[in-house]
Amino acid sequence: MHDQQDDRGIPLGVIASISILVLAAAGGGSWWAWRSQQSSPEVPLTTTPESSTPKSSQTIQPKTDKPSTKEKIQVYWLNDVDNKIVLIPSPIPLNNKTLNKGEILESAFNSLLAGPTNGTFTTTIPQGTKLRGVSLKNDGVHVDLSQEFTVGGGSSSMSGRLAQVVYTATSLDPNTQVWIEVDGKQLEVLGGEGLMLDQPLTRQDVDQNFPL
Repeated sequence: MHDQQDDRGIPLGVIASISILVLAAAGGGSWWAWRSQQSSPEVPLTTTPESSTPKSSQTIQPKTDKPSTKEKIQVYWLNDVDNKIVLIPSPIPLNNKTLNKGEILESAFNSLLAGPTNGTFTTTIPQGTKLRGVSLKNDGVHVDLSQEFTVGGGSSSMSGRLAQVVYTATSLDPNTQVWIEVDGKQLEVLGGEGLMLDQPLTRQDVDQNFPL
């Protein structure tokens, strides 16, 4: 029995055999590809997040520290606490933020020499004492007072006023040194009790040598 032929003279059996081979090859390729995917480890995809705002429109705002609207310094008064005289700090607000340190100290001493406004506190600085000048120098704070600073009172009064001046002068920097002058001359002896001053003075000197 002869194989049937198509119109082009190719036997139908040959065509069928070729079709089977093509299908087998295609199926084998698909199986191989599937096996390759199964045997290869999966590599996770990573993406880089993009900013919702285009880079060209992003701006970096500079960090700025706003200056304080109020500078503060403390003046020191005296008060009786449990039958003991102690120094009491009292903050003085300064609304003008353009003041330099010398001007801040000047304002503080003007408040100190004017006397306390709180009836609880007291001062041993004689009334009428004037500030002739205050300045910051490389060796510390220089305070020039009028002659009234040296008159009246005993040793306790002298120690108290000395402590008030030194502590107020060092309010901006507790570790600085203080030079006290009277009428432009360095003060060596304070009052009739004869408190000898070895200048410059610090808070530690006052605490150790001139107890209240």
